[in-house]
Amino acid sequence: MKDSQTRVDKIVETLSQRLANGLYRIGERLPSIRRAAQEHGVSKNTMADAYDRLVAQGLLQARPGSGYYVSRRELPQTSPAPPHLAAAVDLVSLLREQLDRHYEVRPGDGRPPASWTEGSELRRHFAGRGIAGSSADDFGYGHARGFEPLRDRLRLMLMERSITAKPDGLLLTHGANHAMDLIIRHFLQPGDTVLVDEPGYYPLFAKLALAKVNMIGVPRRVDGPDPEEFELKLARHRPKLFFTQSQAHNPTGGSLAPSVAFSLLQAAEKWGVLIVENDAFADIVPPESPRLAALDQLNRVIYIGTFSKTLSASLRCGFLSAHPSLVAPLTDMAILTTVATSDFVERFVFGLIQSGQYLRHLRRLRARVEAANEKAVDALDQAGLDVHPSRVPGFYLWAEFRRPLNELDLFQAAVRQSIFLAPGSMFSPQRTQGARAAIRVNVAHATDPRFLSFLKSAARSSA
Repeated sequence: MKDSQTRVDKIVETLSQRLANGLYRIGERLPSIRRAAQEHGVSKNTMADAYDRLVAQGLLQARPGSGYYVSRRELPQTSPAPPHLAAAVDLVSLLREQLDRHYEVRPGDGRPPASWTEGSELRRHFAGRGIAGSSADDFGYGHARGFEPLRDRLRLMLMERSITAKPDGLLLTHGANHAMDLIIRHFLQPGDTVLVDEPGYYPLFAKLALAKVNMIGVPRRVDGPDPEEFELKLARHRPKLFFTQSQAHNPTGGSLAPSVAFSLLQAAEKWGVLIVENDAFADIVPPESPRLAALDQLNRVIYIGTFSKTLSASLRCGFLSAHPSLVAPLTDMAILTTVATSDFVERFVFGLIQSGQYLRHLRRLRARVEAANEKAVDALDQAGLDVHPSRVPGFYLWAEFRRPLNELDLFQAAVRQSIFLAPGSMFSPQRTQGARAAIRVNVAHATDPRFLSFLKSAARSSA
């Protein structure tokens, strides 16, 4: 295994150098796995691993049934900013200086030197996993906007989705919920009004309620938010923000259509509202899927992503991307509220991406999601519920009962049988009178025999 890994490393290094020297043009097809394996004197599996590593690093693009193509596009760069020479006298700049470290002599620092901890057990445990390097700064707070190599890799991933983020236009966060917290804290005051998807993401509703913000729902259709209702409510309520989720929508599983995306952006431009686009499931849907941030290019859209949904809920790692003029105050808010994100977590995630492990994980995850969706739709239909399959399979389905039914009674009955349900009313800021009883179903658990038996019994009792 060690020898095979060494061969993969050497091939990746060789091909990376060839790409850097311009021996392959952008869009050019590389030799097939069979031919490249013969050229490098390795097995086809070893060559496939090397190509996958280059795909994971953003250097190649894999086209099923066709091969591997050069895909790297250079990230736009800004000229380096001069060192920050202003005295750190206010709270934000004092905290920022402890992260970005512009001064050489540091008696005002609030922490012991990182070099004092570099010989601890932390280094021994983390270095073996590729998380900590040889620098003493590995045990510091990190950068104000997060681990720079991961930020650069995310900018490349966004380019695959046709979204161009500037170097100072991306901030790493403790997941998507942290990103939303920062946006709410910065933009909204008690009594302000926002628009949200209805049904929509219930943790967001809780955050907005905590901030004493008024929520107005925009009906969610299978192809995205209703454009006519969106503009009508923009004119009537003059909200500050619109929170939405374009792809693999939580809770309905629906996905945004291009025509709807254009209409939403036109209305947002007309009425001067910012859009917050949560793309938590971006890594399991095609990169070319319609996104508001791709059409808008981060002028009026704040784009949110996370690894918590596709990698691990315990790895609190996400990001927001927007125009630099918006990212700057959001960075200050992040510094004031959490000081910094976890450099260790970000290094770990970056290592998974660069090694190709995350790419292989996503392939398995997509296959599981697609298979589970197909089985879930059939099972729920047979149990007596109406389901609208999404064009792009995701984690959730929205299932409506065909006959009148009290959701609270249903939920309590499920509790007695140790079945956890997510009632439809939880996903609406103001539940519409007369709306059909519904539940959000996680496709991973949709075919559980006890759950399906419970649904069939509930459907019969409502007849």
